[in-house]
Amino acid sequence: MPEQIARIRISLAHIAPEIWRRVEVPLNLHLKGLPDVIQAVFGWEDYHLFEFRVGEKIYGIPAPGEDYGRKILQAKSMRLATLIAKGNERFDYIYDLGDRWEHVVAIEAVCEANPAMFYPRFLDGARRGPPEDAGGPFGYEHYLAAMADRRHPDHREMLAWRGGPYDPEKIDLALLHFRVAGIVQRREIGKAAFEKRRVLR
Repeated sequence: MPEQIARIRISLAHIAPEIWRRVEVPLNLHLKGLPDVIQAVFGWEDYHLFEFRVGEKIYGIPAPGEDYGRKILQAKSMRLATLIAKGNERFDYIYDLGDRWEHVVAIEAVCEANPAMFYPRFLDGARRGPPEDAGGPFGYEHYLAAMADRRHPDHREMLAWRGGPYDPEKIDLALLHFRVAGIVQRREIGKAAFEKRRVLR
């Protein structure tokens, strides 16, 4: 059967103007693999833990003794196809549980993959992603204010921290395509290895 894909739109909550991305991903992708795509298109560096909130359920990477009384389900146990089949068209992805970057994931469409394309695929988006460890939406707002005003008491510190100027409107599309292409390459290598093992059985 032809591979199925989902077109999803991901936006950062509590930030204006909006920072968002649109991607197409394989429908059989599980919630442990989806963060790789989100990390790539927002420019995150994958230093921190993540979790998905789908209704009342939380999916992530459970760590014994570190769930703070919450039940965290294995992200690798839930596929995107199953979530969508259950009627979930919107859910949240939280990256860095300290800074708490909340991403709203919206399913826009499900369709057959184009056999001439490789997936996942970055389509479009707006505005540059925040720097890693900026302190969440509040810290990011402070960072932007400091960077925009040379007389701000924290301007020099913030300039030195990131190593240069920062334009929140400038999105590097070529870099985001390149980052997603790396995921595609790893996925194709994995599929080829799986097929080779299947044939040798």
